[in-house]
Amino acid sequence: MSEPPPPPPGFSIGHWTDREAATGCTVVIPPVGSRCGADIRGGGPGTRETDVVSPLAGAHEVSAVMLAGGSAFGLAAADGAARWLEQQGRGHPTPGGVVPIVPAAIVYDLAEGDAAVRPGAEQGHAACETAREGVPERGRVGAGAGAAVGKILGRDRATPAGVGFASATSGTGRRVAALAVVNAFGDVLAEDGSVLGGPRGKGVASTAEQVAEMAGAPDWTGLEERNTTLVCVMTDAGLDQAACARTARMASGGVARAVDPVFSDLDGDVVFCVASGEPREDRFEGLAIGTLAAAMTAAAIRDAVRSARNA
Repeated sequence: MSEPPPPPPGFSIGHWTDREAATGCTVVIPPVGSRCGADIRGGGPGTRETDVVSPLAGAHEVSAVMLAGGSAFGLAAADGAARWLEQQGRGHPTPGGVVPIVPAAIVYDLAEGDAAVRPGAEQGHAACETAREGVPERGRVGAGAGAAVGKILGRDRATPAGVGFASATSGTGRRVAALAVVNAFGDVLAEDGSVLGGPRGKGVASTAEQVAEMAGAPDWTGLEERNTTLVCVMTDAGLDQAACARTARMASGGVARAVDPVFSDLDGDVVFCVASGEPREDRFEGLAIGTLAAAMTAAAIRDAVRSARNA
């Protein structure tokens, strides 16, 4: 696979990975003063501090975005990121000192490795220590260490996935990148619509085809019910907080292009958009960035499966 262009300048990405336990966490640290928006879909999201980056919130800066395994336990990784950021003097200024704003979202990977091992504050801090600019490590690392897709026949017949990344430059000269952690219930589709990652087995149909042909519910006791695709879009465009939320919503369209079925009751999909450019009113740039964000999101999801395969 060819190497994609790096994220926009000033964005750092770091992982903490426990390969034996098949879990980890991934942090995105943007330039100081960046804004953030989020789009949450599916029936089972696990999140932290997503309300504070909504267009109606009073905070207008995000310090980092944490993506983690460990199910709800993994949200504690954001505590470690907050501590690291405070040590760097980064966060929302208050009379009592800076308070880092760290929205977070998690995937369920407890069934893959050692369910007793989950990312916590120490691991979130460690991920920040490894954060660097440039193209991040991809595949079965960080929050994607225990990820899989196409789980309708059970996790043992699913396709391994992980962390994917894609980046491009818009016609206006703005960089747009997407980092994806892919642990979907459904299949990941290639550019031509064929199944890139789905349930494995000779003569096995796609997840969508199997669901359409079923006369009744499958054996829920053997079915993986906890699934998620997480995405963090990064751009140096001048988007305010409301425009970041709209871009995150447009980027969710990229999830739908690459995952089928998507946004179901069995998934907890979350897309963040973080923008570092000076905010300005430009409707066309918002359209251009959102369009490219959807394309990069789909590409990053496919890259997660391909990178896991090549790991």
